[in-house]
Amino acid sequence: MHSAATRRLAVGIDVGTSGVRALALGPDGREQARAAVPLAPARRVGASVTQAPQAWAEAVDACIAALNTQLDPAQVGAVAFDGTSGTLLVCDDDGIPQADARLYHDAGCVAEGERVNAAAPPGHVARGAASGLARLLHLGAQAPGATHALHQADWLAGRLLGRWDLSDENNALKTGYDPQARAWPAWVRRLLAEAGLPDALLPAVHPPGTPLGSLCEAAATRTGWPRDCLVAAGTTDGVAAFLATGACTQGEGVTSLGSTLVVKQLARAPLSAPAWGVYSHRLGELWLPGGASNAGGAVLLQHFSPERLAALEPLLRPDEPTGLDYYPLPAPGERFPIADPSFAGRIEPRPSDDLRFLQGLLEGLAAVEALAYQRLRELGAPALTRLYSVGGGARNRAFARIRARVLGVPLAEPAHEEAAAGAARLARQALQSATG
Repeated sequence: MHSAATRRLAVGIDVGTSGVRALALGPDGREQARAAVPLAPARRVGASVTQAPQAWAEAVDACIAALNTQLDPAQVGAVAFDGTSGTLLVCDDDGIPQADARLYHDAGCVAEGERVNAAAPPGHVARGAASGLARLLHLGAQAPGATHALHQADWLAGRLLGRWDLSDENNALKTGYDPQARAWPAWVRRLLAEAGLPDALLPAVHPPGTPLGSLCEAAATRTGWPRDCLVAAGTTDGVAAFLATGACTQGEGVTSLGSTLVVKQLARAPLSAPAWGVYSHRLGELWLPGGASNAGGAVLLQHFSPERLAALEPLLRPDEPTGLDYYPLPAPGERFPIADPSFAGRIEPRPSDDLRFLQGLLEGLAAVEALAYQRLRELGAPALTRLYSVGGGARNRAFARIRARVLGVPLAEPAHEEAAAGAARLARQALQSATG
């Protein structure tokens, strides 16, 4: 009989918009098994976006069952969840949701957002109708029997623990938690009191990767995992994707190259620049500031079909700059590294040669990325020392060479790209702390 500390496997479970993914890592950090289960679409009514938490629970259980077919369940020593940032629900003391959860892109809590804006410090990440705190005020008023407010990852971890009062520093950030003071600030508690909501709605918050406890009896039966399997404090999907790469030291950065361009970098101090949408998550004694540009892969698809892109990419000449000075945006308006809602970008002049035009667009995206890290440096981040890339654009070898040339830093191969691997790293951290 092995204790949790001597078992080999750490499991991370990523709950996204369209599905649940699970990944098991061995003690050497290598993938041992993976599984994925789709989620039914969320329900949209106007600006409101909701989903039944039971749908998450069923998908997670199915994902664990599929994972167990690829490994020895008795070897699972720890598990951690990541969830979409800002997704929130309220439940009773038995963990039963008192209403559907309101998702991260829900913007329907307008009146509550105005109350948050009146109470929160200027530029606080919890301001606005799309914040977790606005959702808490709305759901608390709609469900007077609720006793706990939890984020997506919190509630799913609670199903394994059999308790419903714990969160992590990353998920709690947009609900008003102060990661520097490591406490819920007085203005958040006062806002709840003014709304007639109990202070006990707020969960106890722990650093990601903290062991929170072991599986309750019902969860051990349901999962087939050992009763003393550890449940670790989780994180948000964005932070999990960062952790998955293996980045862990000050100065290392991760760029997500999807439809938009998102940069994050490890620093010793938090950065905040509301005008640019820059804020910082806490990771132990380090901080993870980041920002998101509207530039990205979406602009490429405005000019080329996926088939045309695939045909042109092998023909690119990344070591021969085009000289085109583009700032590629899909529509007017930029938030970071330029903060200007009317900024139209630049994609002129367009050469007649499609290949040269595509390379110019890629060079422009690399320049935006370089400016983004320069902006973080101006705000107080350390010099960029190494860069990891995730997302669809990371697979383009020619683009990688263009980016390395423009940014002037080495591009490292990520250990993993899936957010579930980042959650699994937090589970491994809990296992390591259990060994003392």
